Amino acid sequence: MKAHLNGTVIAEADEKDLIRIEGNWYFPPAGVNSELLQPSPTPYTCVWKGECQYFSVLSEGGLLADRAWTYNSPYPTAIERVGKDFTGYVAFWKEVQVEP
Repeated sequence: MKAHLNGTVIAEADEKDLIRIEGNWYFPPAGVNSELLQPSPTPYTCVWKGECQYFSVLSEGGLLADRAWTYNSPYPTAIERVGKDFTGYVAFWKEVQVEP
């Protein structure tokens, strides 16, 4: 699977290595091109997953704010609910297309 924006691949991994949560594909940290992500100061805490770190995505058109996110310390109950440890996995918002 690939996450791409305007032809630039931001993340890539085998589908078996991704985790699907609430309709979003979460890519393992090793499959993400972190050079294209800049930490965002936007705060957010999910009631069941925990504190979220947003990232802005660098693209040809500039920086798209808060289009990627991760949970660096998800709640233990969230890991139980998902059935896999998704610590550090990265998901993307709609402008970033995720395809096989």
